[in-house]
Amino acid sequence: MVLHNKKPKQQLLTELLEPKTMADQVESDVPTAALAKKRTFKKFSYKGVDLETLLEMPTDDLVKPFPARIQRRLSRGLTRKPLALIKTLRNAKRNAPAGEKPEVVRTHLRNMVIMPEIIGSIIGVYNGETFNQIEIKPEMMGHYLAEFSIEIKPEMMGHYLAEFSIEIKPEMMGHYLAEFSISYKPVKHGRPGQGATPSSRFIPLK
Repeated sequence: MVLHNKKPKQQLLTELLEPKTMADQVESDVPTAALAKKRTFKKFSYKGVDLETLLEMPTDDLVKPFPARIQRRLSRGLTRKPLALIKTLRNAKRNAPAGEKPEVVRTHLRNMVIMPEIIGSIIGVYNGETFNQIEIKPEMMGHYLAEFSIEIKPEMMGHYLAEFSIEIKPEMMGHYLAEFSISYKPVKHGRPGQGATPSSRFIPLK
């Protein structure tokens, strides 16, 4: 059974060519907007606890998620120097203009534990030579300041560190690249001459 449209052709053409009103456009955009996926931001949590909750927790409850070594240290209470550093960082964040980072606070306390209260601060940690500027982020919580300001330059001991540029030639086919770029400094020995060894001091009479 075929159903015929009772509307005349002229009326159908006018409805198709007639521009839609704003209300019709809004109604047509509602389903697409509802289907659009909302942008979500990852919320930081330390061992299942949100950062806002950590800032409001008392010290006794705040210590529990930390490792055992830090728990023992914080359970005995902070000394005068760490408390003075926290107070200085708090004042630097309070005096910073809106939308700008706080001033750098220099310190020699490399064994300072990163607490939730100092997140967002910029600390210059002394490494024995210079003050390395570190921006404290939530992921650093529960670590020491010294972990982000190493005091030595990592080097490979016993290796000859150098860069070689090798020109590949036809004679090298079938060889490894390592054969033309050695990883150690070769030792060259001179030829034994007169007086180099006790036996060379012997002078025959004939």
